[in-house]
Parts: sequence; structure tokens; C-alpha cells
Amino acid sequence: MLIHLPESVIALVFYALWAIALVLMIAADRLLLVFRGQVKNNEFLAGVPHGNESYWRINRAHLNTVENLPIFAVLVLSAWVAGVEDHVFNLLATLVLVFRIIQSIIHIISGDQIATWFRTASFAVQILCEIWMALMILQAAHVI
Repeated sequence: MLIHLPESVIALVFYALWAIALVLMIAADRLLLVFRGQVKNNEFLAGVPHGNESYWRINRAHLNTVENLPIFAVLVLSAWVAGVEDHVFNLLATLVLVFRIIQSIIHIISGDQIATWFRTASFAVQILCEIWMALMILQAAHVI
């Protein structure tokens, strides 16, 4: 049975897969540290920087992604339920996904000032798209 999924729902699924990819990167780094004997498997304390800088950057990129996943999911799924499935909404959802991945990659590769500006700009694009998406849903529901 073939079902139609809006591009926004597909973007949501890829967003979740990106979060999974980031957690797998964390797991791979942890396994390397344990197998090399640099740490014990119970020495990864939550919220405390451990491992090298790139490991911690992946960790933070993952946390940022997971923090924003519920917001994106609520918007996309609310739109699907409300029947908001137009080109603009789907484009906004795709932009959220693309700029989330860009933000994560920048976060992972550098923490210098210029990279931080680009990372912040990527986050701003996501937030603006999500606000626009929310307004579209509320407009379709005749709330605004």
C-alpha cells in the first residue's frame, strides 16, 4: 500500500535520522576511547565535558539537534493533521532540515568566531522558518 507523505514529513524523518547519525558518531568516539584504554566505559558523565574537543563538539551538536526536534515535529505533524501541505510549507520544512545539518557540521568542525557566526545564522534561519510554519498552521486554522 502506497501512502502519500508530504515533503515536510519526509524532512522530519530525515531530521530524526540526522539526530541518530550524530549519536552514532558519539558512540563511535566513545568506543574508540574505551578500546584504546583511555577511559573506562562508565567515565562518560552527563553534562561534563570529556573526551577531546571534537568529541565534545559532536556531543553538543547532537544535543542541539535533539532539543529542537520536538518543536519541528510538532509543527510538521500539526500541519499534516491540519492539511497544510503546500509548496511554501514543504520548502520551509526542508530549509529547517538543511540548515540544521549545516549548523551541526559547523559546530563539529570549528568553534572559532567566524564559525560561531555562521552557526548562529544557520540557527536563525531555522527559527525564522519554524515561526513562519507556525503562522501558516494558525492561519489555516483561522486562529490568526
